[in-house]
Amino acid sequence: MPSDDPKANCPCGSGKSYGQCCQPMHLGDPAPTPEALMRSRFAAFVQKRPDYLRATWHPDTRPVTLDLDDSPDWTSLQIISSEEHDRRGTVHFRAIYRVGGEWGYLEEVSDFVREDGQWYYLSGETREGILKPGRNERCPCGSGKKYKACCL
Repeated sequence: MPSDDPKANCPCGSGKSYGQCCQPMHLGDPAPTPEALMRSRFAAFVQKRPDYLRATWHPDTRPVTLDLDDSPDWTSLQIISSEEHDRRGTVHFRAIYRVGGEWGYLEEVSDFVREDGQWYYLSGETREGILKPGRNERCPCGSGKKYKACCL
């Protein structure tokens, strides 16, 4: 499991430390925006925090249980767009994962709702696909290195 060290880079890819980014939300602070909630939920998937994921899922759509044991290794997050209008928000993102030696992505347009000052994940339209990175392309793990020099 990736580190939850507050000084380490945040798994959400914001460029901030975990302690300055997603950790405060994981410890109970409300997310200030739908994008911040999306990032904190991605970090929770990386760190395998099902309790946080369920707590930030709207009660109308929340699963009764959430088992992350068979979850892929989530490696990077790209926010494509994010909007907020009063009590509603949407975030379009692409999350990259690895299962065995194969790379894939989950792309979703997520809907969020704010109730009593708290943002909740409501639902999303998803699509998945397979990534086949070339040797000289940037590595899908988010390191910034060429694939051949990183995860190949």
